[in-house]
Amino acid sequence: MIKLHGFALSNYYNKVKFVLLEHGIEFEEVLTKLPLAEAQLAQSATGKVPFIETEQGFLCESEVIVEYLAARFPDKRIFSADPWQAAKERELIAVIETHLELAVRELYPEAFFGGTVSEEVKKSVEKRVTRHIASLKRLATFAPYARGEQFGIVDMSAFVNLPLIGMATQAIYGRDMLAEAGVDWKAYVKLLGARPAAQRVGADRKAYIEATR
Repeated sequence: MIKLHGFALSNYYNKVKFVLLEHGIEFEEVLTKLPLAEAQLAQSATGKVPFIETEQGFLCESEVIVEYLAARFPDKRIFSADPWQAAKERELIAVIETHLELAVRELYPEAFFGGTVSEEVKKSVEKRVTRHIASLKRLATFAPYARGEQFGIVDMSAFVNLPLIGMATQAIYGRDMLAEAGVDWKAYVKLLGARPAAQRVGADRKAYIEATR
């Protein structure tokens, strides 16, 4: 059985968990907090969560894990069967995770954890996020799902990442940059939240936050 290491506050842990739940892949959760102990770096070379444990060993990085799951369980159709459509899914995930969430992550210390972020960093992030929200809008339709009428892997990434982008930019700049650009992520996330797997992810995240206060 696959063991998923991490904790329910992590958006990328929750992305992998969403995929596992949505596709009915059996797994076990192993609570693993940061920073990792020295011995655990042999399990997650980047020192991050999530990472998974399989009969063959350990694997880290959420998108690599998803790719592994897609290859190991081809019958689950985690990505579209059509190669072009699957590539377009990966393209949009890259915009959400690499170009938007990773940029906004630089704001998290001040937006969510009581720290401070320099004005230089804030200006840099604002410029990059503005550019790549435009990229998001070119690729995503939200009609009603990210890529049209069918729910898919992109939505699992968007579900855990778009709220962070909206809330962090609201906290730092006094405006939700996604909403300002016409991306109604709250309605979209509410739609996704009707799915049982999303409800489980959300409930477990809430329970974790309450337990660690």
